[in-house]
Amino acid sequence: MGVVQETLLRNEAETAAFAKNFARKAGPQDVICLYGGLGAGKTSFCRALIRELCGDEELEVPSPTFTLVQQYEAASGQEVWHFDLYRVEDPEEIYELGWEDALGQGLVLVEWPERLATLLPKRRVEVTLKAVTGDPEKRKITVKNYE
Repeated sequence: MGVVQETLLRNEAETAAFAKNFARKAGPQDVICLYGGLGAGKTSFCRALIRELCGDEELEVPSPTFTLVQQYEAASGQEVWHFDLYRVEDPEEIYELGWEDALGQGLVLVEWPERLATLLPKRRVEVTLKAVTGDPEKRKITVKNYE
């Protein structure tokens, strides 16, 4: 495991700013796994990151909870895949969603990556968002880099 970073974010605007900065550092084939409970801010983080990569603050970025995957083209031309695996029951289902294509072609964001069990690549970035007790707006974000 590489660098571990922990930051306290006071509100959704700070979460979005953190995600935008994170987007500028992300590699074209990074796999970014987002952990956290319901309402922790995973989709908000992804939305801000995708908008930054696409160069469009107004871009509609729906949660892929029902479609399971959304695909975007970044301003650089790279593909961005956004998976939400909350409803996935069997890790093997991921292959039907284009998982192998995504891993080889672009940046991959995965909400609920724990549903993948052993199918996660060894080289990945894990982002964990946790609500701070006593303040519903604050989040503690932890970033771990696995090489």
